[in-house]
Amino acid sequence: MTESSATKLLNGDACHRTLHGKNASKNGYVKNHCLFQQSQKYRRAREKRQNATTNPSLYQKPFVESFEETPLLVAVLTYMGYGILTLFGYLRDFLRHWNIEKCHVAREREQQKDFVPLYQDFENFYTRNLYMRIRDNWNRPICSVPGAKMDVVERVTHNYNWTFEHTGTVVKDVINMGSYNYLGFAENTGACADAAVEVTHAYGAGVGSTRCEMGNLDVHEELELLIARFLGVESSMAFGMGFATNSMNIPALTGKGCLILSDELNHASLVLGARLSGSTIRVFKHNNMQSLEKLLRDAIVHGQPRTHRPWKKILIVVEGIYSMEGSIVRLPEIVALKKRYKAYLYLDEAHSIGALGPQGRGVVNYFGLDPKDVDIMMGTFTKSFGAAGGYIGGRKELIDYLRCHSHSAVYATSMSPPVAQQIITSMKIIMGEDGTSLGADRLRQLSENTNYFRRKLLDMGFIIYGNDDSPVVPLMLYMPAKIGAFGREMLKRNIGTVVVGFPATPIIESRARFCVSAAHTKEMLDTVSHARCFGTGSWAKSTPVYRPV
Repeated sequence: MTESSATKLLNGDACHRTLHGKNASKNGYVKNHCLFQQSQKYRRAREKRQNATTNPSLYQKPFVESFEETPLLVAVLTYMGYGILTLFGYLRDFLRHWNIEKCHVAREREQQKDFVPLYQDFENFYTRNLYMRIRDNWNRPICSVPGAKMDVVERVTHNYNWTFEHTGTVVKDVINMGSYNYLGFAENTGACADAAVEVTHAYGAGVGSTRCEMGNLDVHEELELLIARFLGVESSMAFGMGFATNSMNIPALTGKGCLILSDELNHASLVLGARLSGSTIRVFKHNNMQSLEKLLRDAIVHGQPRTHRPWKKILIVVEGIYSMEGSIVRLPEIVALKKRYKAYLYLDEAHSIGALGPQGRGVVNYFGLDPKDVDIMMGTFTKSFGAAGGYIGGRKELIDYLRCHSHSAVYATSMSPPVAQQIITSMKIIMGEDGTSLGADRLRQLSENTNYFRRKLLDMGFIIYGNDDSPVVPLMLYMPAKIGAFGREMLKRNIGTVVVGFPATPIIESRARFCVSAAHTKEMLDTVSHARCFGTGSWAKSTPVYRPV
């Protein structure tokens, strides 16, 4: 580490050599982070990453994100838990092979044993022996609007989660902490629902054609003009599917001879789009500006492999809010690097649009940046707008190019008219063009709920990942047994949560993910934080995080 980088990192973190027993990172330095005081009763486990940016030239307010290192004892016990599950998995596979235990797994027919196998036993090992044990925590059928509260259809299994049967009972008023309903627009009453009903009567539910043929309606034109005005860009284009907005448009923007620099925690749609493009892909560490700058320098100095010709394009691909970590992109620093090295920037605001910023216009608005600094602005309508689909915004030349070359634009069916109207109405409410203060009130309520819930969990002694302003709140569970137990016990208390484990997360970082909504009341959040699980005591005791001093 050079002297300059040791004294002042690109991201503004001050570094110093370790003193008096402080835990050092691999390079012998620790980051200086002291933006808020922790309770003296407990001492936090060693920090994994705690970034406190203090460079006033890039940030208008403190930028704090916390990612704590997994405690050593918890990590050891977690590995042991997965090891025991793996051993029992091999034992059960042995029993299934000899028909001692009934096998529910798809197998190759004897007549096809000489063909290439369709079912790889080893690839399905995790699904058969680990995922099946906790499968009841996912795909739960809902029979109501996924608002602040929802109704869940009760189901049972008689063969250890291989199949389920509905009991005919409905669990009423389950507090919904799993849906991405950030601004509370997932509702069947109100202005958005009424407008969608009117458009359904006028246009029907579907279009039955692509935009370039007979599926371009005036409601689509109105939507795209509104999106461009909302984002502050020259032009925009709407798509019927959020996942395809990434996976089908990135291949239209880059190709062979181009370089994509992708954050290691980017969504699967971004990863798929980058792979389909045929571009060279290099991954930088999550939100690590040193790692990104090193890749940019190497790309410019060395060029393409073998030929060493300059790259046709260098595209930096990041997200606004990372949905599994709850972290916010360091956009001011990425914009500075992008300008310095003449690269392009692709920003996925699926979770941040509508949920961040004084006017709800995403992470660009949150940092007070110029939208023109971002070359390709992408987002989805499935979260804050309570609808479906996605968009891309930018310069008019970019959008005109995508209309002709994007597979998602040329071959996909047009967005459903009532869905488009839902987006238009909710977006106008956020912008305040409906003549009310409902949009501003919901943005303020979401911010208050986020800060309140995060602070509440921290005070109870949990390890919480992410940024203080992120409505995505990952609560660390670690051990595989807790994944299933936590989800089941919370549902018994009428609380619906999302639990996540390997391979969606690192093997020792299983978690429960809460999504805070403006529709949640303080009483609902208190009910969640004070839920009693695992027999006696609060569920905070189920995940020991701090060691008493």
